[in-house]
Amino acid sequence: MNLTRAEAVQRAQLIANPRYRVELDLRGDGPDFSSRTTVQFEARQPDAATFIDLIAPRVTSVRLNGRDLDPAAVFAGDRIALDRLAEANELVVEARCAYSHTGEGLHRFTDPADNQTYLYTQFEPADARRVFAVFEQPDLKGVFELAVTAPEGWTVVSNQPVAATEPAKQSGGIAHRFEPTPKLSSYLVALIAGPYARWNSEVVSTSGRTVPLALYARASMADHVDADAVFEITRQGFGFYEPAFGLPYPFAKYDQAFCPEYNFGAMENAGLVTITESYVFRSKPVKSQVERRAITILHELAHMWFGDLVTMRWWNDLWLNESFAEFVSHLAAVEATEWRDAWTTFAYAEKTWAYKQDQLPTTHPILAPIEDLDDVHNNFDGITYAKGASVLRQLVAWVGQDAFLAGLRSYFAKHAWSNTTLDDLLAELEASSGRDLAAWSEAWLKTAGVNTIAIDRSGGFLVQSGSEPHPAWRPQLIAIGGYSVVDGVPMRFWDTEIDLTGPRTALPKLRPADLLLVNDRDLAYAKVRLDPGSLAAAAAVAELADPLARSVIWGILWDMTRDGELGARAFVDRVLAGVGRETSSTAMRQLLAELSLALESYVAPEFRVGAADDAADRLWALAETAQPGSDAQLQLVKAFALHAASPAQFDLVDELAAGSRSLSGLAVDVDLAWELLLSLVAGGRADESRIDRQLRADHTLSGLEQAARARAALPAPEAKAAAWLRAVEDPATPNATQRAIIAGWGRVKDPALLTPFVEPYFAALPRIWRERSRETAASIARGLYPARAGEAPGVDVLGATDRFLSELADDLAPLRRLVVESRADLARAQAAGRADRAA
Repeated sequence: MNLTRAEAVQRAQLIANPRYRVELDLRGDGPDFSSRTTVQFEARQPDAATFIDLIAPRVTSVRLNGRDLDPAAVFAGDRIALDRLAEANELVVEARCAYSHTGEGLHRFTDPADNQTYLYTQFEPADARRVFAVFEQPDLKGVFELAVTAPEGWTVVSNQPVAATEPAKQSGGIAHRFEPTPKLSSYLVALIAGPYARWNSEVVSTSGRTVPLALYARASMADHVDADAVFEITRQGFGFYEPAFGLPYPFAKYDQAFCPEYNFGAMENAGLVTITESYVFRSKPVKSQVERRAITILHELAHMWFGDLVTMRWWNDLWLNESFAEFVSHLAAVEATEWRDAWTTFAYAEKTWAYKQDQLPTTHPILAPIEDLDDVHNNFDGITYAKGASVLRQLVAWVGQDAFLAGLRSYFAKHAWSNTTLDDLLAELEASSGRDLAAWSEAWLKTAGVNTIAIDRSGGFLVQSGSEPHPAWRPQLIAIGGYSVVDGVPMRFWDTEIDLTGPRTALPKLRPADLLLVNDRDLAYAKVRLDPGSLAAAAAVAELADPLARSVIWGILWDMTRDGELGARAFVDRVLAGVGRETSSTAMRQLLAELSLALESYVAPEFRVGAADDAADRLWALAETAQPGSDAQLQLVKAFALHAASPAQFDLVDELAAGSRSLSGLAVDVDLAWELLLSLVAGGRADESRIDRQLRADHTLSGLEQAARARAALPAPEAKAAAWLRAVEDPATPNATQRAIIAGWGRVKDPALLTPFVEPYFAALPRIWRERSRETAASIARGLYPARAGEAPGVDVLGATDRFLSELADDLAPLRRLVVESRADLARAQAAGRADRAA
C-alpha cells in the first residue's frame, strides 16, 4: 500500500487534468459501502500505461474508455493497472469499500449515548483511495464532484455547498449532490454524514462576499458546544489572514466539524475542517485547553491559503504547510485575538516539542527527503511542525515581518490553485526582503540538530556549538536581556540584539547585570546555557514579570535536567517552589507535565516513592491556597491526584471523589470525577465495580473510554493481561479506546506489573505492524514500549530493544524509527536517574 516518489513523478509526467465524479451509497449497516468513481483525464503519451489508487475489499467493475477490464487481473489490492491510454480517457470503477474504525479513510462511529451513527473522512496523506479510485498524490490536483446517498434524517456535508437533494430512486434515503470543487489535491476532499447538530454564522470577506460559516457536532454533545466562541475566533482569523495574505478567502463556505475518535488535532480539508471532539468541553476546561483550541482553529484556517489554495508538489515540502500554519496561527493569535501571550504558549508547547524531537537519533532536516508514503507518516513530527515554525519565526525576526508578509502575498498571487516547492517561496521572500536566503536555507532547512549557545562573560563572547554530525553553528538573531535582582525580584533594565555569525561572536560592551538572559524574547532556536552567576539569579524565575522570559528560563532548567546537568529532584523542587505563582495556564500545564515526567522517569528509582509523596503533599498545599474556582486550583488538584502515593493522600482523593471533602470553588464535574477515580484505581483503592458504577452515570463515548482506561490501570496481573489483549490483539477495538487502554496500562506504581510484557511486546510488533492500520500499530509501538518494566530487578529493556532492532526486517523501517525513539527516551531517563543519584 505504499507509493514511491519515483512512481509519483512518473505518473505526473503522464496524467493531467483529472476530473472525478464520486458516487457513494452510505445506506445499510454492513462493514462496507458502495463506491462508484468516474474519472476523466488526459494522457500526454497515448497508448501508455499507468495505475490509479484504490484500497477496497472488492472491486466489482472496471471500465476504461468503453473497454471492460477484468478486476481480478488489474486490481492488486491498492491500485488498478491501466493500459492502452488514449489522449482523453474516461475510467469508471465500481467497488465495495470498507468503513474504518481507526480514524483513516471513512470512519464509522455509533454513539453509545443514543445509538446514532456518524461518519467522517480523514484522507491525509493518502487515504482518499480507501473511499474512491483516485490518482493519490498532491501534484495531480483535480476537480471533484461528490454524490452521496444517505439515510433520511442525516446531515451530509462536503467541501462544496449542496447543489441538489432528492429522494433516492430505490430503497429509501436521500441523494445529495454537491457542487464541483475547485482544483484540489485528493487528500483535501472531505465528507461528514450522520445526524449532526448544526450551528450557523457568517463572516464578510474583504472582497465584500458573505462567507457562510457552520459548525457541526454529534447531537449528544450539542449542549456542550460553545459555538459563539468558535465562530468568534474564526472571524478573527479571517480578519487577520485576508489582508495579511492579500487574497480573500478562496472557497465557497467554511465549515468546522467536531468528530469522535479522531486521531489528530484537526485537518484542513478545503471548506470543511474536521476537528477532534476533545475540543468540545463537557467539563470545565483550563484556559490552556481553550487557547490550544483557538490556535488549532487558526492553524487550520491558515491552511486554506497555504496548503489548499497553494499546495506542495510532493511530501518533502510538507513542512511548508505545517510549519507555516503553526507559525502564522500564533502570530494571528497575538495580533488579532485575546490570546496576546501566544508566543509564550509557543515557547512552552511547540519549542519544547521541537527541542525534544531534534535531540533524538532519528532527527532529520526540516526539508526532509521523502521517498515514499512511509516517510510521510514518519515526518508528521516535532521537526516538521514545531522546529519549522521556530525557524520561520527566526526568519521573520531577521527579514522583518512586513517583508515576510509581502513575500507571501506575491507567492499566493502567483501560485494560486497550483503546486509549488520551497524554491518558489524563497524566490518571493528574497524579492520582498532583499536578502539572499540560499545560505539561510542551507543552514536551517537542510541540516539537522539543535545548537547550544552559551555566554562567556570573561571573554566577552557568545559561543555557539553543535553536536556531531550536525554543523557547529547557524546564523541567527538573538536577544540578551540584562536583569538585576531588586528585593528578590529579577527586573530587566536593558536588552540588546546580536547577529550570530560564527562559532564565537564578540559581545558589545554590556552594562552590569545579575542575570544575562541569553535568548530573551525567545527569538532564537537553540539550547541555552547560562553563566554561573546568571544561573544563580535565575533561581527567582517565578518572580519574573515577563511570562516569555520565564518560559526561556524554565526551558533552560528543563533542558539541563534532561541532559543530566541538573538533578531531577532539584528540578522538581524548583517547580514546586514556583508553579503556584505562575499566571500562564499553559505554563502551569507544561511545568506540571515536566514535573510528572521527572518524578516518573528522571528521578533515580530508589527516590521516586518519597519524591512523589512529597510532591503530592506540596501540590495539595498549593491547591488549598489557590484562588477558589481558578485555573490553577483545578490543575493543581489534578496533579495531586496523579501523584498521590501514601494512604493519607489516597484518603484525601477518595473524600474529594465522594464529596465529603471539598475546596471552595472546585466543582467535581464528570471529567474530574474520572481523574480522581483513576488515581484510586491505580493506587489499589478502587475496584472494577466502582468503575462500573461511574460508567453507569456517564454512559457516553468519553465515559466508555475513561472506563477502559481505568480498567487497564487496575494493579493486578490479570487486569494488565486483559488490557494487553484488547489493545494489541483485538482489531475491533476502536482507535480512541485503544489509546485510552494504553494510557491506563502504563499507569503503575509497581513496575513489576509490566515485566511479563517485555518479550511479548517485541514478539508482537512486526506482526502488528503488517496486520493493523498505521495509526493503531504506531499507538501500540509507542504506548506499550515497556520502559517502566526496566525498573524491576534483572529486567534489561535496553538490551531487549537492541536485540529486537538487530533482527528487525529491512522493510519495517518506519517501525524501527518508533522503537529507536522509545529506546533513546529510556536511555536518557536512565542517564538522568544516574545524575540525580549523584547530585
